[in-house]
Amino acid sequence: MKNVGMKAESYRTAIATGILHAPPHCIELLRLGNTEKGDALKTAKIAGILAAKRTDELIPLCHPLPIYRADVEYELFESHVVISAVVETIGPTGVEMEALTAVSLAGLTLYDMLKPHCEAEDLCLDQIKLQKKKGGKSHFTRALKESLSVSVIVLSDTVASGKKADTAGQNVVEILEEANFSNIAYQVIPDSPEQLLSLIEEQKNQYPLILTVGGTGLGPKDLTVETLQPLLKREIPGLMEASRSFGQKRTPYAALSRGVAGYIDQTLVITLPGSRQGAKESLIAILPALVHLFDVQNNIPHAGGYQ
Repeated sequence: MKNVGMKAESYRTAIATGILHAPPHCIELLRLGNTEKGDALKTAKIAGILAAKRTDELIPLCHPLPIYRADVEYELFESHVVISAVVETIGPTGVEMEALTAVSLAGLTLYDMLKPHCEAEDLCLDQIKLQKKKGGKSHFTRALKESLSVSVIVLSDTVASGKKADTAGQNVVEILEEANFSNIAYQVIPDSPEQLLSLIEEQKNQYPLILTVGGTGLGPKDLTVETLQPLLKREIPGLMEASRSFGQKRTPYAALSRGVAGYIDQTLVITLPGSRQGAKESLIAILPALVHLFDVQNNIPHAGGYQ
């Protein structure tokens, strides 16, 4: 199975349809609910709903998901019936297969209940397809439409002195590159409030986004938050709330991160943890919001073309 452990949960919907071709007298039996096995439409509706809830047991590589809504509806015509299924969830992956499975099983149930009333060649289940899906990366995009520059500042005495390689900051850079950020300024400095303040002062109106990596914990030299929070003119607490919530589901240590986010002049500054996994989880959690902020709202002016 595909690993979806690092995907953020979102509200997801899928709608699928299919067509069952049948003789006109069979369509009338459906309309009246009068096949020899009973009301076929009602029975097939239940079958479709159950199929949506059990899709992970029927299709080997599908993930089990909490199904918050599953429904099957019909539209009857002279010689065919259109079957529609809608499935909704909040999860890390979509419900397309659940909707398609619901249509398939509902159609097969109708087929089974109509076959005593006609020849086998008179029935045909056809055109089962996905009509619409919403949620996840197709709806909450994780890549900018137009590239933006960004600064990444890693704070670590051991990395700055060459005693340890930087993995957290480099991973942040990789994620930003995948999200269509470009001209990434990457620098490593010691755990020094003075050097951090100097860099922020230098860069604060040159980049629309500055990410710091490190100094958000509770160690004696973890002073990134104390250094930057007084400079924030407009905080965005929801960004760090989302990061901590996402991280807390993966490690209980996420609750110890004191990261903050907000604007210093015209630049959005976000503080990420210094561990590779912590920085990765935090950035993944807020990336769709950042893309939305810079791509859709587009309401933060910047010198050099950022309008």
